Order: sequence, then structure tokens, then C-alpha cells
Amino acid sequence: MSRSFDELLSRVRDLEIKKLSVAVAQDASVMEAVELARREGIAAPILVGDRERIEEIADGLDIDLTKGYEILDKKDDEEAAAAAVKLVHDGDADMYMKGSLESKLFLKSVLDRDVGLRTGRPLSHVCVFEIPGIDRLLFLTDAAFIPYPTLEDKKVMIGYTAEIARACGVEMPKVAVLAAVETVNEKMPVTVEAAELTRLNEAGEIKGCIVDGPLSMDLAIDPSAAEYKPGAKDRKIVGDADILLFPDIHAGNLVYKTLVRTCNARNGNILTGTGSPVILTSRSDTVDVKFNSIAIAAVAAGSKGGLVP
Repeated sequence: MSRSFDELLSRVRDLEIKKLSVAVAQDASVMEAVELARREGIAAPILVGDRERIEEIADGLDIDLTKGYEILDKKDDEEAAAAAVKLVHDGDADMYMKGSLESKLFLKSVLDRDVGLRTGRPLSHVCVFEIPGIDRLLFLTDAAFIPYPTLEDKKVMIGYTAEIARACGVEMPKVAVLAAVETVNEKMPVTVEAAELTRLNEAGEIKGCIVDGPLSMDLAIDPSAAEYKPGAKDRKIVGDADILLFPDIHAGNLVYKTLVRTCNARNGNILTGTGSPVILTSRSDTVDVKFNSIAIAAVAAGSKGGLVP
């Protein structure tokens, strides 16, 4: 089980090196993260974009492009994205990463009917956090993609996230279906859905994980919270959740940004529901976040089950 990104990195090093296709690769922070992944032996980069700009940036970062790099010269961003995603679609690369292009164009390439990575399943975003004071990685979904997930969406999101957690060594991940309270209240629909997801898990319709909800955040991640909550000690999750399933994008995004800005957490992100791992980071993300995201994608690409349950 990977309890930190350092442990996750050790796990990835034991896998076969995965080929990483980067769309519009002429971005300094992306190239720095990719170079780190190459040096750590977890990715073999294929840089698709403006060769002249790529070489200029590499020179400024002291990156030797003759060591383990392939470059596909494409000046136009949309053409570069199409060529980069096709490499993954055709099996010539294992992972797809966003470089210096708009997210809209990147997602358009992911969803392209001919050369993209669409599966017919919903797309969802999973964030992996290493947080000081918590003795394991936490997997958060969804903080960036599905605004108001339905019950069916949540079932799919649990499957995606549990698959990534298992790839990271969590044999039977515990999924906390979060709400403001731990009891079902008909006036709070998210609690009703949480209870239904728990029932579906117990009935064997959601497999490969343990689901418990509704749960408040403190009971999901803090074992001491059970001391003052009636009946909490009898729950399946008592402060030891691996996966946090948020009721909507607002709750997920608020928690995500709070963790990033206030507690010196490390994190990485991956897009799920695609035929192969997709790394969708923002331009404001640090090199560390982008490198961690590559590591998550690499371990996901190395898992037997893929990302579509």
C-alpha cells in the first residue's frame, strides 16, 4: 500500500516504463515535470508540438532531448493535440498529458470519435492527496468535472476511484460518501443517496470497495471523532476512509483548494472514464503536482483493470 507519494513512486519504478504523450509540449513547467519523470524512470516522453519552442525551452532548463525523448513537430495546437492523443489511441503511448493548450481543446481531443479516448462512460476527476497528519493517501472525487453528480454518476465515480486506489496498493479501499450529517434525512437528498450507495455496496452491486454513508468529514478522516458521535464506533468507516466522495463539485472544489492553500499537502490529479490515463492539470499547478500526476497515471496504466470498471 502506498501511504505517500514517495512510496507510490517506488511502486511505479517496479513497473514497466510507460510512454507518455504530451500535447503541445512547449510549456516549461510541464517539460520540467516530464524530465523529472524520465530521470526517475517512470515515463518515456513523446513531445508533440512546436519543435523549435520545445528545443528552446529544453535548452533553458538544461534538458538533453537526445536522452530518451521523441519529438513530433506540430506547429498548430489542435493538430498537435490530435496527433498526441492518436498515439495513445493506437497503442503507441500509454498516457496522455495536457501541455500548453486550452483545456477545451485538450478535452476535445480526448473525446474525438476517431482518435480519442472516449469510452461512452462519464468522465470524472480524481485527486490524490498526501496530507500531513494523515497516515495514508486520500483519493478525492469529484472536485473539478461533474458539477451535480446523480446517483448513477456516483456509482461510476466510486468504481473509477476505487480502481485507482487499488492500483496504488489499497486492496479494499474504504469509500466515505460525504454529507453534513451521519443520519438519513429526507430533506437532505445527498444523505438519501449516500444510504442507497451503501445499500448497493452491501448488495454486491458496487464491488471492490467498502462504502459507508452518509458520513461527515470528521468521522471519515479522524478516528477520534467517533468518541463523541453516538453509534459512530459501529460504522464501517471510523476515521479511516481512503476515498472521499463529495456530494457535488462545490464541496469537492472547496476542500481541494483549502488543502492546497493551507496545509502543505502534496497532490496529483487524473481524469478517469477514458480508455487510457489522462493527465489534466492546470497551468497554475506546480511542477510537483504535474510530476505526481504522471506517477498516478503511470501506476494506473500499469494496473490490470484499467480505469473503466
